[in-house]
Amino acid sequence: MEQFFKLKEHGTTVRREVLAGLTTFLTMAYILAVNPGMLGSIPGMAKGGIFAATAIASGIATLVMAFAANLPVALAPGMGLNAFFTYTVVMGMGYSWQAALTAVFLEGILFIILSLFNVREAIIKAIPGNLKKAVAVGIGLFIALIGFANAGIVVNDAGTVIGLGNLSGRDPLLALIGLIIIISLYALKVPGAILIGILGTAIIGIPLGVTAVSPGWSPVDLPQAPLFFQFDFSPSTVLSFKFFTVFFTFLFVDIFDTVGTLVGVTTQAGLINKNGDIPRVKQALLADAIGTVAGAALGTSTVTSYVESTAGVAAGGRTGFSALVTGLLFFLALFFSPLFLLIPSAATAPALIIVGFLMMRSVTDIDFSDPAEGIPAFLAIVMMPFAYSIAEGIVYGILAYVILKTVTSKFRDVSVVTWVLFVVFFLRFFIK
Repeated sequence: MEQFFKLKEHGTTVRREVLAGLTTFLTMAYILAVNPGMLGSIPGMAKGGIFAATAIASGIATLVMAFAANLPVALAPGMGLNAFFTYTVVMGMGYSWQAALTAVFLEGILFIILSLFNVREAIIKAIPGNLKKAVAVGIGLFIALIGFANAGIVVNDAGTVIGLGNLSGRDPLLALIGLIIIISLYALKVPGAILIGILGTAIIGIPLGVTAVSPGWSPVDLPQAPLFFQFDFSPSTVLSFKFFTVFFTFLFVDIFDTVGTLVGVTTQAGLINKNGDIPRVKQALLADAIGTVAGAALGTSTVTSYVESTAGVAAGGRTGFSALVTGLLFFLALFFSPLFLLIPSAATAPALIIVGFLMMRSVTDIDFSDPAEGIPAFLAIVMMPFAYSIAEGIVYGILAYVILKTVTSKFRDVSVVTWVLFVVFFLRFFIK
């Protein structure tokens, strides 16, 4: 371990790395309950298979990060991307879940190619900085809205489009209790606050009749088989502007989510070099891309780096050894599927709301003083929850950015990549 991960060189020990890996796992293990609950709402996608796919894909990607990049970063299916997969691509656009997995798979393949040939830097620099931040904020609002809706705290309203649900109902009441627990634990900086809150809420849900425990239930069991290689490569599916929008949204969010997370985690760990570069960044991005491809082949949405890895860094993690521990724990979790699948949506809804808060924080970095910058960012943010689609937020943000830069004679600020996206997104209104 010392020779491979260079523990002394990074000023850490085996004990510290193990503790850091455990801490990271506890802070992000909520995805094992949230992801099957979200994707499992799609007819034909078995929750047990999604749970297995989530755990295995997370374990594979995190182990690749550990051994190839030697960084204390863990990976799992991304929040926001799983919501886009479920509520926009499948339920909104009408694609089959097999077609959605195809988009994820192709995005992962392209991400591998971009990582190998260093093209990703050009794409990252080409997208306006304020739009990058706006996408994160918009996804946060979208995820929070899903959490409130899943809990029944907000519901459809004929008069006002959206309104408060019956908060005295069992599900909304349990979700509000869970939200109080999670935000309290988070404010007290308790490691694993979200996971502890989910489990605690699920237990409270038993006497309320929300958490259904069947006779003879056991928390341990053999895992179900993942949804192996369920793809749809038919020309009518993949050769359309609408599919390109889906494909690009997965790629866009994945790239910036990963890069942003890597910068944040490695900066906190003191691993950024004097030039501001991330060590072994190519290998780190490859771990993300490989995880995405593996996840799609197993039956889950895009795998990406988790900012919760900062909790492990705060606990002392400095090398890939902590990621190794986290990856192994994901594989161990495979045998606890009954425990995670028992958790009702009312118990995972508070987790979605708090994740929305975490993603909202980057709004303070957006420049709203310049209308040509602020208005596109605003549209990208609000269109995601209002149109119930991450893709629409990106589309309207790009369209508004190019139009306003042109109107204000600042069209030289628009990169070639952004112009190409503008044309493609504009044409999608006329070509299906």
